[in-house]
Amino acid sequence: MKKGEIYTGTIEKMEFPNKGILHIDGEKAVVKNALPGQTVRFVVSKKRNGRCEGRLLEVESRSPLETAADPCPHFGRCGGCLMQTIPYERQLGIKEQQVRSLVEQVYASLEICALGPGSDDYVFEGIKPSPVSDGYRNKMEFSFGDEEKGGPLSLGMHRRGSFHDIVNTDNCHIVNGDFNRLLTATREYFAARGIPFYKKLQHQGYLRHLLVRRAVRTGEILAALVTTSQTEGLPPEEELLEQWAGELLSLPLEGTFAGILHIKNDSLADVVQSDKTRVLWGQEYFYEELLGLKFKISPFSFFQTNSLGAEVLYETVRQYIGDTKGKTVFDLYSGTGTIAQILAPVAERVIGVEIVAEAVEAARENAAMNGLTNCEFISGDVVKVVGDLDAAPDLIILDPPRDGIHPRAMEKIIDFRAGRMVYVSCKPTSLARDLEVLLQRGYRAERVCCVDMFPATANIETVVALTRME
Repeated sequence: MKKGEIYTGTIEKMEFPNKGILHIDGEKAVVKNALPGQTVRFVVSKKRNGRCEGRLLEVESRSPLETAADPCPHFGRCGGCLMQTIPYERQLGIKEQQVRSLVEQVYASLEICALGPGSDDYVFEGIKPSPVSDGYRNKMEFSFGDEEKGGPLSLGMHRRGSFHDIVNTDNCHIVNGDFNRLLTATREYFAARGIPFYKKLQHQGYLRHLLVRRAVRTGEILAALVTTSQTEGLPPEEELLEQWAGELLSLPLEGTFAGILHIKNDSLADVVQSDKTRVLWGQEYFYEELLGLKFKISPFSFFQTNSLGAEVLYETVRQYIGDTKGKTVFDLYSGTGTIAQILAPVAERVIGVEIVAEAVEAARENAAMNGLTNCEFISGDVVKVVGDLDAAPDLIILDPPRDGIHPRAMEKIIDFRAGRMVYVSCKPTSLARDLEVLLQRGYRAERVCCVDMFPATANIETVVALTRME
């Protein structure tokens, strides 16, 4: 295969997260966003070390796996869901095999297979499905833009493979219908008034994002309009936003509003963040319930995006942890302290470390609200803080971001010589890298289980129970 040339072939398998693999004339090619069994046309964009990377041009024929009866109407244009056309049970099988293969590759590379797959001391427990596969997401960040240059105002998700084009997603399948109603009403309101969206290259415009969060258990909704501070030539901003809030409050929704917010963000980066937040109606937080505990959630609080799936995930974590009576537990990368608070009722002491200060404050509030007095939450980067913790952990919970654990933090974590660790991963390739280090440094994996938190997408959560062999 040659760079710049166009080829046609059939995808043989998938590698995490969305890489279709095929071979042509003995050479391996990786084509993103292609499914096993699809015949695809692609152009080779990179070639190095005998491996080609291809950019998908066209799906010439569908995969035999694509038999889902009711795919999302936005499938193929929206970049959000790759597996929408595959029945859910088959999605689970693909994800399970991806994680199983990654773990087996780690053991094989270390030549310690006697302690891994196939041994009596190792169990791969398959994959647990999400309790619901449609309408499961409790948070969405929709972007303003246009579907084609100069077209009408759009509000939704990025077109697959595009940095600029935004696809209207009024009928998204992975969110509750309230999200779609809020999206449609917001787009129509601002389109009718000719309000411009923010153009990322020119750094001009007003509308940036619509952030929506909705609790599954309580039905409370938080909606936040994210804009720049560029108001020249617009109607009076206060009146414009108050009328928008009024439009939302008049909608027939299944849930109820906890708050409607306006967030100003003049960052050049295409991220949802706040320079200043103003409450237009209600309050800037809501409550969700999980495993009998109550959690206060604000616009930027970290909280699992699938509430019902999170209960399955954390129940699995609790099973893998085992008995914590009288023990000291470190919950590293603790977010809003969900895992820490699940363990706290029977543990002696739980210490959480999280870099996002807002999440730490929320964790402290949540612990107090749930009557837990043996939880301590520390604000800081794990790599900088963990070495100064004034306790010897019996158990360490690791729930890092997608990139996994920083090598310097890993060294400090291993130095505690905790008897047990439980690693919760949202990116199997990062888990595989970190698992290799832990296995080399005296730990072995006892149990591995996948939990599907993201139906219709290529993402998966994995839980690994590790024991020190000394």
